[in-house]
Amino acid sequence: MLVLGGKGVFSSSTNIILYRNQNLCVDHMGLSVKKLDRGFTLIELLIVIAIVGILAAVALPLFQMHAIRAKLTEVENAMAVVGNAVSAYHNDIQSWPTCSTIAEVLTTLGVGLGSVERIQAISIDGNGVITTTVQNINPVVNGKNLTLTPSLAIDGSINWEWGTSSDFPDYLRPKR
Repeated sequence: MLVLGGKGVFSSSTNIILYRNQNLCVDHMGLSVKKLDRGFTLIELLIVIAIVGILAAVALPLFQMHAIRAKLTEVENAMAVVGNAVSAYHNDIQSWPTCSTIAEVLTTLGVGLGSVERIQAISIDGNGVITTTVQNINPVVNGKNLTLTPSLAIDGSINWEWGTSSDFPDYLRPKR
């Protein structure tokens, strides 16, 4: 190949000079042969669309699962706050509180859950077990229960164990 004045390239195998500045192919006699197009062919665009479609098909279910997990985390955090309040109540009074509604949790433990829109109902039984019914997350988990069950250690500390209703999806169960 031979560079001609920095403006083009001459190829001896095809006898064509390519002028980059003018987007023209010119033969060895100086006649215009073909204008070079800048852009994508239809097949290139279809390949890109197919790749994007495949990536979207893989990513969408993962995104939805992570969105559900994030919303469940709000419920889990609210339950942990109630668990701390139940622990404090038990340490002070030496018995477990009994609350059957969100309003009773507020009056008995001082924990307001009215702004947590993902909790449909909450109750605390005489053994300190906190049961919450989930709502406004996804049909997969709406109406299902999360539980926090206390256990007293020898040193008097309280440990909490997560539980769920039997129809709660395994992949969305709390890990803590």
